[in-house]
Amino acid sequence: MKRTGFAKAECPVARALDAIGDWWSLLIVRDAFDGLRRFGDFQKNLGIAKGMLTARLRKLVEFDVLEVVPASDGSAYQEYALTKRGRDLFPVVVSLRQWGEAHLFARGEAHSVLLDQAGQPVGRLMLPSKAGRALTWSDTSVRKVAARKR
Repeated sequence: MKRTGFAKAECPVARALDAIGDWWSLLIVRDAFDGLRRFGDFQKNLGIAKGMLTARLRKLVEFDVLEVVPASDGSAYQEYALTKRGRDLFPVVVSLRQWGEAHLFARGEAHSVLLDQAGQPVGRLMLPSKAGRALTWSDTSVRKVAARKR
């Protein structure tokens, strides 16, 4: 079965999923936030097949989430660095982390913890209204693009 592409979808969520919506891509981005930069480090940490990793890294570079840069140690290797577009995924990764913490771990079950620079756990993300009030899904609506006439 051929996968449907959403690159031209009118929905921003569909387009975002088209770019970075598979689990390997998000885990690569997560690892990049954790400081990984080299192909071998991504491969070792994720246990992903080399061909699959190559394809995902290529797509992340194509979508300007990662960029290929010279190795930071001056060697002949190349590394992958987050671009601004990639760094802008940080709240998405944190949101997924916090959802997982809240819903996929038993009370008291050990898991990694995201800390701020002072060593304190990061607070829960919230979606604020323009006035600063926390919004839930029931406080929002989506204005759809008007149907195109043929």
